[in-house]
Amino acid sequence: ELDVRQSGNLVPKTADEDSSIPSISVNNTVLHAEAFGNSSDPMVVALHGGPGSDYRVQLSLKDLVSDGYYVVFYDQRGSGLSKRHAKSSYTIDTMVDDLEAVIAHYRTSPGQKVFLAGQSWGSMLATAYMNEFPPRISGAILVEPGGFTYAQVKEFISKEHSAKFFNEGSSDVLYSDQFLTGKENDHAVLDYKVALAASHDTEPGNALGNAGPYPFWRYGAVVNRALFELVERDGFDFTTNLSQYETKVLVVYGGLNTAYSQQWAEKISSPYPHVQIEKIDGSGHEVYYFGWNKLYPIALNYLNALK
Repeated sequence: ELDVRQSGNLVPKTADEDSSIPSISVNNTVLHAEAFGNSSDPMVVALHGGPGSDYRVQLSLKDLVSDGYYVVFYDQRGSGLSKRHAKSSYTIDTMVDDLEAVIAHYRTSPGQKVFLAGQSWGSMLATAYMNEFPPRISGAILVEPGGFTYAQVKEFISKEHSAKFFNEGSSDVLYSDQFLTGKENDHAVLDYKVALAASHDTEPGNALGNAGPYPFWRYGAVVNRALFELVERDGFDFTTNLSQYETKVLVVYGGLNTAYSQQWAEKISSPYPHVQIEKIDGSGHEVYYFGWNKLYPIALNYLNALK
C-alpha cells in the first residue's frame, strides 16, 4: 500500500522534491516558477489566487509574449508546487518580500517596467505590494480582489460562500475524513482535502459563476489557513499609501459572479486615485481562464498605454 502522506502518491510533488519542476530559490524557499518571452521586454508578473492556489489557471497570460512582454509565473510560498513550510512561518510581509525577490530575480535592468496581473487573493497581494512600494510598479491588472481591508474581505467572503454546505463537494470532504486525517505538517493529506473542499466553487449553480472545473496542480492548505488566521487576529489594511499611486489600475470582475458587482468593484478600488473598471460578461470568478478571450484585448490596451 502507498503512504498517503508521501508526496507524489496523493498529490503532485513540490519543486523541492522533484528537480524536474522549473523553480527558483529565493528568500530561503523554493518556488515553482518559469518565465516566457524576451527578458528585456516589460515584465508582467502573474499573482495567483488562494492563498494557496497556483498559476496554472493564469497561463493564458503567455499570449502577451507575442505582444512584446516578458511574462513571469510563480507559485507563491507554500502554494501550488512550491515548497511547504511550517504554519507559523507564513505572514503577509513574507509574501510581499517573496514578490520583491521574484521581481529582482527576473528583472534584467533597473529601468525595466514591471506590471502585476493578480487573480483574487493575488490582486490583494499586488495591492499590498503597491501600497508599500508605490513607485516600483508601472501598472496592475486586478481581477476580482476580495477587498483591501479586513472588513471588506469578511463582507465579500460572506457573499462568496453562499453555496449549499451539503453539496457533492462538501460530501466528498466529509467522506475523506472517515479515512484521511492530517496533522499540521501532513501537507499531502491536507492539500488533498482542500482540493476536495474547493470543488463547490465549480459545481452547477455555484455563487462564483464558474462554468465548470478549471485546471490546477495542487492547493496549499497550510498557507491558506495560516494567513486567514493571521488576518482574523491582526486584521490588515492595504490602502494606507494607495493615494500615492498615480498610475491607473485596471480592475476586472466576472459578470456571472453573484458575489461581485460594479458597486463592489468601485467601493474597494476607491483608494486608488485612477481606476478603470471592466465587467467581463460570460465569465465567473476565474476570469483569466473562462473569460480570457474578452479580457485579453482590454488588458493589452491597458498595458500598451503604459508600456
